[in-house]
Amino acid sequence: MRSKSYAVMATAVLALAVGSGNAIADPQQAAGKSKVKYSNNGQALEAPAAEMRAADGSLFVPVRDMANLMDKYVDWDQFRTSVSFTDKPKLTGKYNLKAADLAPGIKMGVGSSLTHLPGDPANIFYSTADRGPNGELKVNDATRRTFPLSDYTPTIYKIEASAGEIKILDKIPLKVNGIDPVSGTANITGVGNIKGRDEAPYDAKGEKELKYDPYGLDIEGLAYNPKDDTFWISDEYGPSIVHVKRDGTLIERIVPKGWGNNKISTPLVPAREVLPEVYNKLRQNRGAEAVGITPDGSTMFMAMQSPLRNPDKSTDNSRQLRIIKIDLATLAPTAEYVYITEDAAQFKDLKQSDIVISDLYAVNDHTLLVDERDKNAGDKAELKRIFQIDLSGATNILGKYDQASAGGKTLEEMSISNLKAAAIMPPSKRTVLDAVAFQFPYEKIEGLTLVDGNTIAIINDNDFGVGSDSAENGTSLWTFQLPYTITP
Repeated sequence: MRSKSYAVMATAVLALAVGSGNAIADPQQAAGKSKVKYSNNGQALEAPAAEMRAADGSLFVPVRDMANLMDKYVDWDQFRTSVSFTDKPKLTGKYNLKAADLAPGIKMGVGSSLTHLPGDPANIFYSTADRGPNGELKVNDATRRTFPLSDYTPTIYKIEASAGEIKILDKIPLKVNGIDPVSGTANITGVGNIKGRDEAPYDAKGEKELKYDPYGLDIEGLAYNPKDDTFWISDEYGPSIVHVKRDGTLIERIVPKGWGNNKISTPLVPAREVLPEVYNKLRQNRGAEAVGITPDGSTMFMAMQSPLRNPDKSTDNSRQLRIIKIDLATLAPTAEYVYITEDAAQFKDLKQSDIVISDLYAVNDHTLLVDERDKNAGDKAELKRIFQIDLSGATNILGKYDQASAGGKTLEEMSISNLKAAAIMPPSKRTVLDAVAFQFPYEKIEGLTLVDGNTIAIINDNDFGVGSDSAENGTSLWTFQLPYTITP
């Protein structure tokens, strides 16, 4: 009864604070009209008459307490001095993959991406499984990237979530219109493209170096374009974004300027050098992690998993990640935005470099859902959130902060105060799902999609169970019902 009383009290207090205009005065602030903006489920609320910020500029703690009592998410945007309250979703389904192992010690895998096609039943999705089974071995004091199934073909999977199970309905192997020089067939492989730039691929024992594949892909994101009935895939190697027919044939590839440096030839899949050259400074295995296409098929977004090493690996702990916007009619980038990840200092045992973007969903040309997570699993997980972000008020930084000469520091070198001083506004972000609170057990939530505007589906990548002792497959898709609708 006591907790119920507190909830009733909190509801009444919050209504006064952000509904009626009456004040909850922060004792650290002078009385007067609040400069803080408030919203509930994305809709603006009337501000109280006095500030609700602490002396250090952070969100006044009782506001968070009230949100917790009412079972709402609360997010503080220091760039806009705004508070967002959001109703929490309801968990509606859990589905686990049960499939035969690919080989001893290697499980079947899907889950590095997730998308739902318009017109399909609500429980039908498409997913992928990155570059295939791979691991690391120490050989002569050097760590080598191994491919125990080097003939694995990166594949798009059509899946169904029903009766608690993920069922694979169809497989679409990725292929070229011709012969891949490594596989000797039309099917591509999952090994890297360019010697000296990509990780050197080795056999299962880490002894024999494998051939590089100019068409090899490390698939991380998947999006569908209803305009021409094709897929686009984000690839960590390039980083690149690859255009794919529904039958799995690669059409073209978008890459950074100067990508190949004349060290690679891809006549079967034209590489269009349209992304900014700075994207060549990716951290290995932290490349183009997410891709999304607007429902009208006009615009595509791609997000990098981690900060660029710009100018070098000293920026690995930067909070600035890049999201690029591309006109699908011309394939030209039209905007770039800085996405600010959560501050690792607010968590117990997190390094900033362990906070990444793992997927995105494009609601429209300015609204995205973004999957932001840490590298921990189970009870150690601290950050597994889906944010709704709004780009409409964000600064277009395309081509402006790729070099230090533009403002003394590169984008990745900047601090929050540097961004404010340069008047660089990141997208606003508010929590729509906190998977840690629902005890999602796995580390890599790498697939995210929205169905009918009010159902969020997430799926994890099990990395083919490499290094796992679990008897379970380790791939799970969960669905959540939102108490509101996200509309284009």
